[in-house]
Amino acid sequence: MPPSHPFDDDKLKEECGVFGVIGVADAANFVALGMHALQHRGQEAGGIVAHDPAFGFSSARRFGYVRDNFTKASLMETLPGALSIGHVRYSTAGSKGNTQIRDVQPFFGEFSMGGAAIAHNGNITNADALRKELIGRGSIFQSSSDSECIIHLMARSLQTNIPERMKDALRRVEGAFSVVAMTRTKLIGVRDPMGVRPLVLGRLGQGWVLSSETCGLDIIGAEFVREVAPGEMVVISEKEGVQSFHPFERAQPRFCIFEHVYFSRPDSILGGRSVYETRRQIGVELAKESPVEADLVCPVPDSGTPAAIGFSQQSGIPFAMGIVRNQYMGRTFIEPTEQIRNMGVRLKLNVNRALIKDKRVILVDDSVVRGTTSRKIKEMILDAGAAEVHFRIASPPTAWPCFYGVDTPQRDKLLAATMSEEEMRDHLAVDSLKFISLDGLYRAVGETKGRNAACPQYCDACFSGEYPVAPRDMIAKGFELKAAE
Repeated sequence: MPPSHPFDDDKLKEECGVFGVIGVADAANFVALGMHALQHRGQEAGGIVAHDPAFGFSSARRFGYVRDNFTKASLMETLPGALSIGHVRYSTAGSKGNTQIRDVQPFFGEFSMGGAAIAHNGNITNADALRKELIGRGSIFQSSSDSECIIHLMARSLQTNIPERMKDALRRVEGAFSVVAMTRTKLIGVRDPMGVRPLVLGRLGQGWVLSSETCGLDIIGAEFVREVAPGEMVVISEKEGVQSFHPFERAQPRFCIFEHVYFSRPDSILGGRSVYETRRQIGVELAKESPVEADLVCPVPDSGTPAAIGFSQQSGIPFAMGIVRNQYMGRTFIEPTEQIRNMGVRLKLNVNRALIKDKRVILVDDSVVRGTTSRKIKEMILDAGAAEVHFRIASPPTAWPCFYGVDTPQRDKLLAATMSEEEMRDHLAVDSLKFISLDGLYRAVGETKGRNAACPQYCDACFSGEYPVAPRDMIAKGFELKAAE
């Protein structure tokens, strides 16, 4: 397993990406490519399950990058068949550094009607309660993952086929889930009733594809068909094509708004909107809300770049790459010694001194979580001779943890949970600090009237503290929800 990167701990992390293919020869090879396109959603481990009528089910699970594992012919030849699913993983805060190979998805189970594998993106907020119940009834868990609950719930269902057993299982589950699963003959995709996490359907020749994002379709030349709807289950077979079911009670959709801000790749399409264009528009709104006199608009690469472009276009202040990212500073770099750690972000980012010297600089970043990286970047800019440093943040203050599939620090570790905007400015020691408003963010994603406070159009709990599904397990551990206003 590659060492945890010492300079990436100040960003929120999406925990998983899922991908599946049916009806295409050597499907696992296409799944590996799709996983590579979704690598930004999870870099710690990946797994593939495939099925071939002659050889049955086969699987491979590995720590590290897709490119380092699933590009080897000797491995991919062990995954034959025209049906395959895959998963890329980033461990949660509680298990980071303790990941075991048994925790790597997809999970596989053998049922009376045949085997099934399942890959899950999201987080089950009642997993502790379910696990306790299932263990009490005789289930034996092999991993620490909340996703394994689904397999055990399926095993205890009395339904006569696997899709129906999956419906039974997922009706017991609370929280967020986008699931890609497979039987011997079917590829299955499901989204939770609120559609918190993304899942799309594509066509590849005579075959079909499921992916967390459209960028996964692009890499294999698949045609985007549509998004899997919130609360929908699609069951795909080579003979019957795509069948659609709605096994859950309908709910108000609450897609994760942070997918637009940071998680999804900028070349993906979400809800019919270009992620890149949305992020550029966030910069436009930010410039309208929080203008400042300056000489340069510089992104904190790479996630701040589209918003910085929008800020520059709206403000008329020149855009410049004042910070350059070392593209070869990956997670498999040398084991960091204390001396290396003390070099801070300089191993990953370097200031373009010729541009920065004596300039008033606006730095545009996607978020401030703990604030540790922001302080280091500010120091680098000042060391390069900048006259002023102004931070503009392309999301509202992150003041609440996410329980729906995002690795978030505990609330007392979030800078915005303990400080006002002015206190954060003083803490970071910058000339000014401004976040986009929640209404401004909603306008940027296409809601022209801003946020509907009575019935928000997105899940924005990390900003607002309003959780669309109560995190039952965390409440049982003492987590206090936001008091009603």
